[in-house]
Amino acid sequence: MNGPQVYFEIPVLGGLPITESMRNQWFVMLLILCLCVFLTRNLQKIPTGKQALAEKAVVMLTNLVDSTMGEGCRHYAPFVAAIMMSSLFGSLISVIGLRPTTADLNTTLGWALIVFFLIHYSNIKFHGLKAYLKGYLDPIFIMAPLNVLSEIATPISMSFRHFGNMAGGLVITTLLLSGLAAFSNAILGFLPVPLLQIGIPGVLSLYFDLFTAAMQAFIFSMLTMAYVGNARS
Repeated sequence: MNGPQVYFEIPVLGGLPITESMRNQWFVMLLILCLCVFLTRNLQKIPTGKQALAEKAVVMLTNLVDSTMGEGCRHYAPFVAAIMMSSLFGSLISVIGLRPTTADLNTTLGWALIVFFLIHYSNIKFHGLKAYLKGYLDPIFIMAPLNVLSEIATPISMSFRHFGNMAGGLVITTLLLSGLAAFSNAILGFLPVPLLQIGIPGVLSLYFDLFTAAMQAFIFSMLTMAYVGNARS
């Protein structure tokens, strides 16, 4: 796959490149912002309609954080929601013809590094620096290099798992569309449109664009809660 396309550079910031993934991520953030504004406008004491839907989503997420991370972790709920929604919308923009932001390793690696920081911050905060460093020597001191590599592998595995699934789906969909167009032209070239491209890609899109997007957003969020929650315990 080709890397993200560079649209332009900002000279005043040392030639900072603005890539396709960055542009699409700003679009995703705008979508999430608009959704939040829409769901929280004109709030009533007795929730109905969209307000009831929003409150139900908040309650479900809070319960998920409580059950996964344990008591006293509800302040992580906004972060988990941000990760989940960014991942979901970042993948679903492929439905409107934009390149998924989650198909760029820079995006998923950035999220994984934030989670990596939270894991070690929580470990030090709740167990102390001495216990944190001692943990690398368990069960015996010669295991220290392997324990360090294991910690480094956490953000790498999280980012590559998410990126690989979304990028793989993008590649398969692109190859399928090209193949169907060529096959349609070969056997039905007399038609004004590539007939075989109609219908089949839409069915596969239900899996690659909808199911996989929702599943990967949920998995990444669950891993985030599990890793951070385990570091606190």
